[in-house]
Amino acid sequence: MPAIGNEIGFATLPQHVHRKYAKKGFDFTIMVVGESGLGKSTLINCLFLADLYKSRKMVPVEELVERTVFIEKKQLDILEKGIKLKVTIIDTPGYGDAINTKNSFQLVENYIDDQFNQYFKDESGLNRKNIVDNRVHCCLYFISPIGRGLTQLDVQFMKRLHQKVNIVPIISKADALTPNELHLLKKKILKELEEHNINIFRIPECDSDEDEEFRRKDREIKDSIPFAVIGSTIQVEVNGRKTRGRVYPWGVIDIQDEQYSDFAKLKTFLSLHMQDLKDATNEVLYENYRAMFLAKIGNDSIRLTTKDLSSATPTDKLLQLKEEEIRRMQEQLLQMQEALRQSSAPVSSAQSADELSPQSGKDDE
Repeated sequence: MPAIGNEIGFATLPQHVHRKYAKKGFDFTIMVVGESGLGKSTLINCLFLADLYKSRKMVPVEELVERTVFIEKKQLDILEKGIKLKVTIIDTPGYGDAINTKNSFQLVENYIDDQFNQYFKDESGLNRKNIVDNRVHCCLYFISPIGRGLTQLDVQFMKRLHQKVNIVPIISKADALTPNELHLLKKKILKELEEHNINIFRIPECDSDEDEEFRRKDREIKDSIPFAVIGSTIQVEVNGRKTRGRVYPWGVIDIQDEQYSDFAKLKTFLSLHMQDLKDATNEVLYENYRAMFLAKIGNDSIRLTTKDLSSATPTDKLLQLKEEEIRRMQEQLLQMQEALRQSSAPVSSAQSADELSPQSGKDDE
């Protein structure tokens, strides 16, 4: 232990940083996507111990075939052990319900792009200190247990959006399959993801200084992807303790029992890797979007300067006229500078000759 007076004092810095961010709070945006009836709302209620969809009503089958996708946003403020977390849940009712599902993912893609675009504008503005981050940090994509793999819609959605959002695949209603069927389905989904070159969120490797218990838990979570979950908001009693579960004529299933469901592992994944999801969004996905956006602006600028004025909009015409005026003024300025430079050369020579003449006369005298 160092002697008194030999410490610089920065060892308390982590505590100061923790106190600052704990007071400010954290934010996290999660999106849930999947066909109706796969238990998306139930799972969200289970994850955050809330009832966010009280007013939602079942849609008749005849309306589903004509239903369009829309965005439904819910916000939840959580306070746990002095830490504040604002969770934004983006639901997508109507996804995959219509007969023609060709454009089911278009609204979702537009929403994600809009959040990137808004963040880019805020980042480029003057008030950068108070930027609100509404970017989607995680997308829980629900896969049906009945389809025995990925559907064409699943593949299209993930191929279209895997470079814009962190996709975490979820097999819903895992109690519809036997353990062996579930194992085979997970293997098939991972194989199909690889065949279609779809990138899902990969959990980063543990740091070298992490303890063995954390490493073991992290390996279990990695091996569980895609997560096969069971959701329920019903309170049941299992072995003398109350928990959430599903009741069947032959018994009760505890949704947190890892023998039947990955719900507990999904919950642990979100708590342990929430910051990793945010970092991947900011450092990889957003940076890719930003680079493409800036490249597009550059290409649009080049096209604008070469566009014929007759086909340009009034705004484009005005911009081009201003650019032409600035260019002409720059050319005139260069010409004036060149003329001054050339005219100054003979004057200097004449001055030198005049200065030498008297001296020559004196020498003659």
